Amino acid sequence: MDLTVWRTFVTVCRLGSLSAAAAELHHTQSAVSRQIAGLERQLGVPLMERHARGVRPTAAGEVFRHHALATLNEADRAVRAAREAGDGAAFNRPLTVGATPSLAAGVVPEAIRALLKETGSLRWSLLPGLSAPLHDRVVAGELDIAVVTDAPPGLPHDPRTERRFLGVDDMVVALPVDHPRTGGGPVRMRALADETWAEDNDGSAALLHQHAARAGVSARIELTAADLPGKLALVATGHAIALIPGVLTRGLRTDVTTVSLVDPPTRGVYTVVPRRDRHPRTAALLDHLATAFASVRPGHDGVTSGPGVAADRYGPKVR
Repeated sequence: MDLTVWRTFVTVCRLGSLSAAAAELHHTQSAVSRQIAGLERQLGVPLMERHARGVRPTAAGEVFRHHALATLNEADRAVRAAREAGDGAAFNRPLTVGATPSLAAGVVPEAIRALLKETGSLRWSLLPGLSAPLHDRVVAGELDIAVVTDAPPGLPHDPRTERRFLGVDDMVVALPVDHPRTGGGPVRMRALADETWAEDNDGSAALLHQHAARAGVSARIELTAADLPGKLALVATGHAIALIPGVLTRGLRTDVTTVSLVDPPTRGVYTVVPRRDRHPRTAALLDHLATAFASVRPGHDGVTSGPGVAADRYGPKVR
């Protein structure tokens, strides 16, 4: 199959329009339509369907799009690797790192700073996101490394990636600075049963509900924020309290404080890298990430793990 046609199909899916894809690819709309039709004939299934505002992939088209994108990214990486090997530019290749918002807020920048001290100039970028999509972007070749957690719904197992366990992060409760619990010791969930909670993602909400259920109470999540800064803003202004990662404790805004929980919910923190065609700086960055995470979560040592290994509060265990 012609990868040019695959690129056309992926572009149409991304833009949702034959005419927009044609404009971006500098083709005519009829040429784009012929390429899609030819691809459908080759595969023997319809890949696109029309709707009121354009086109979208069918169920078969969405499956093909996922694999086509991974193949195209791998092809691009193969071309780039060959050219870099030929001109000795491999170590100048840009480094693309993905991380969950809480880890992107401190641990990852700290590790990158240590890497830059060691390597000197290096082009790099940091893309925040949720764990499962970041894992998929590593598989697709869009990220060189992702720093993620096993919070619900957990991490997928994929033989194309390798995971390294960095340690366990205890969740804490974020409070406004004038909250009655400010300055106190660890609290039991039952003592917070009457509070209003704010959440920004399903994984954190699941951890909160699970912890409350173990305590025999329910957590009233009445406010939803678009992201972590929004959740902290709701806390700072006294509208709610919130469950947040412990790694954020050192870098919180000044109008928010935290209190620890008795037997807190936890998340395992991992790095995910591709098994093949790794960035030349991957090994060094992994070491710096382990050091940076240990500095904010003392007492938890990271160990190397592969697919099928998850963390509990005392280290990795095989599921």
